[in-house]
Amino acid sequence: MRSIWKGAITFGLVNVPVKVYSATEDHDVELHQVHDEDGGRIRYQRRCEVCGKIVDYAHIDKAFTDGDKTVVITDADLKALPEERSREIDVVEFVPSDQLDPIMFDRSYFLEPDGSSPKAYVLLLRTLEQTDRTAIVHFALRQKTRLAALRVRGGVLMLQTLLWDDEVRVAEFPALEQTVKISDRELDLSAALVDSFADDFTPGDYTDEYQAQLRRLIEEKLAKGDAIDTEATFGHAEEEAGGGEVLDLMEALRRSVDRSRTSGANTTPAAAKTRKKPAQKADAAPAKKKAKKTATDPGDQGPEIRRQA
Repeated sequence: MRSIWKGAITFGLVNVPVKVYSATEDHDVELHQVHDEDGGRIRYQRRCEVCGKIVDYAHIDKAFTDGDKTVVITDADLKALPEERSREIDVVEFVPSDQLDPIMFDRSYFLEPDGSSPKAYVLLLRTLEQTDRTAIVHFALRQKTRLAALRVRGGVLMLQTLLWDDEVRVAEFPALEQTVKISDRELDLSAALVDSFADDFTPGDYTDEYQAQLRRLIEEKLAKGDAIDTEATFGHAEEEAGGGEVLDLMEALRRSVDRSRTSGANTTPAAAKTRKKPAQKADAAPAKKKAKKTATDPGDQGPEIRRQA
């Protein structure tokens, strides 16, 4: 990994020099646009609307436009801002870790001790572990003032940038303001259904099946040229959507619990865990486990519960 930033965590008189690394990476296959007739790469030009010339990045500045006025902001202007020049991660306060709402988390970074001795780094790390608190910090990165949570993960300090309070929307849905009656029996059946699917979360058990299929498609095209039956590779999503008669909520919960209990009685724990995965089509390559749902099921038309076709 390559560090993207260097600075120091400061609280009181304590100064902890650190290097900052991105903690996550994108695993998606990178695709680009080409002309369908000859495969030529499609390029976009940075053309000035005033003079019509194509402009190099070296001659491009940022700007703010308000009505008829345009204010040009140069790189020198941005670097002159006090916040941008700061190389300190200032601790504002230490808060109970459970007070942080996950919706506020944005990007994650690992921190490595920078210097001849990691003692101050380890001291801060152990203090956070012992007190079960998270440090709220303030710093500047890439021309933006950031608010972040400093916590311990896997024996290292992690910095997670936070959204500002006015960046988190308030969910206001009229449908939820209505009075909805839920019977004790419905709640019991729903809880039983949840219990039948209960397990410990292991991130490695899940794969991005779309990206796996895309990679297989690319490999097959490389091996066979363009003579590939993509329909046979991916199947028909419409067939999986299915129709069926609509059941009421109580009946759907009862049948789900009964089916789960019946299947569980005839399988080992490992087999039962496999049973939770959605069925694979015969012509699709086997997946490691169930993939994240990345798109809305075309058969899902609302709150109605449909019987499996």
